[in-house]
Amino acid sequence: MRRAGLVQRGGDREFLVGLARAFGGAIFFSLPLLMTMEMWHLGFYMDRTRLVLFMLLMVPMLIGLDHYSGFRETSSWGEDAVDGVVAYGVGFAASAVVLALLAVIEPSMPAEEIVGKVSLQAIPASFGAMLANSQLGRAGDEGAAEKEHKRRAGYRAEVFFMSAGATFLAFNVAPTEEMILIAFRMTPWHALALVGASLLLMHAFVFAVEFRGTASVPRGTPWWSVFLRYTVVGYAVALGVSAYVLWTFGRYEEGAYSVYLMEAVVLGFPASLGAAAARLIL
Repeated sequence: MRRAGLVQRGGDREFLVGLARAFGGAIFFSLPLLMTMEMWHLGFYMDRTRLVLFMLLMVPMLIGLDHYSGFRETSSWGEDAVDGVVAYGVGFAASAVVLALLAVIEPSMPAEEIVGKVSLQAIPASFGAMLANSQLGRAGDEGAAEKEHKRRAGYRAEVFFMSAGATFLAFNVAPTEEMILIAFRMTPWHALALVGASLLLMHAFVFAVEFRGTASVPRGTPWWSVFLRYTVVGYAVALGVSAYVLWTFGRYEEGAYSVYLMEAVVLGFPASLGAAAARLIL
């Protein structure tokens, strides 16, 4: 009986430590956006339907991230779902605290404005909460079973990691006006050069990581196969994520399709790096 009590207390302490680490990670990873004026404005006027849709789509992404790299070890998808919801809650709490400290939200503001600002900032903050264990945890925190679990994740999980990495970096850049200005100044030749640079850097990241932690690429696989399966697919994922984030933030309200494509290519540059480096982050 005493042993069971000790085990229970040990489990509670582990959860509380993970929760505190998640809170720190939420602030650490979202602080640049928490102090960005464009994000404050977007939280006030952006389309609420698109914001809610983005938030709903984040839930399965957080659950998937927890399955492979959560702020505590889990043994089932049910526990992953609980941790995903907890990470979202931590993201909301951390965002509300920091925005209140910075006087971005105040009691005199309309409730809709406060909820919009906190909800939007909670998206990157929840990412930080979920990645707190892999980035802020002590050396050796990750168990052998979890490492093996990541190693055997498979190709579909690799694509999922790329989409998560692309979403995180795209979200950090998309709200800024500079991104639109860059797209306006670029010529089609600049766009082609940027696509080539994105693919080149992505492929360099793939080989730099050397498929660490994955068993989905057998030794001796031709370079062109790796390029098509990982680099090209990863870039396509990054472009898709970029277009969706731009649509969510209302960047596709007016203009020609050529302008929309240029904006996606510009945002696809950081998004593709996020996709390629996802394995290093996770």
